[in-house]
Amino acid sequence: MGAASPLLERDPSKGGRPRTYPLREVIDSLLYVLRGGISWRAMPHDLPPWDNVYDHFRRWKRDGTLEKIHDALRAEVRIKDGREPTPSAVIIDSQLVKTTENGGSVASMAASS
Repeated sequence: MGAASPLLERDPSKGGRPRTYPLREVIDSLLYVLRGGISWRAMPHDLPPWDNVYDHFRRWKRDGTLEKIHDALRAEVRIKDGREPTPSAVIIDSQLVKTTENGGSVASMAASS
C-alpha cells in the first residue's frame, strides 16, 4: 500500500479484536463508495458490509488517519516528480464577481402577476 501502509497498521499494544475483512478490501470498498458517489447502503454485496467499511471511514476521519494518508501520498507523488515533499509556496486565485451596479440585491423586485 506504499506510503499509507504504516499509517493503517494495527498497534499491537492496543489489543482489540482481529480484523474480519482484509484491510485491502476495506480500502477498495471505501474508494468505490467515494469515487462512485453512492450511498453506503448501496454498496455491492461482494464487498465487505457497508457498516464495517463506514466504521473504518468514520474512525479514520475522526482520528486524522485519512489526512495523514493524504499528506503521505502527496509527498510521495511530489518526490517521484522530482520536487520537494512539501510545497514551498501557495497560490491563491480569486475571481471578481460583479453582482449589481449599486451593490443591492438582484432579486429585490416583486414578481408582477
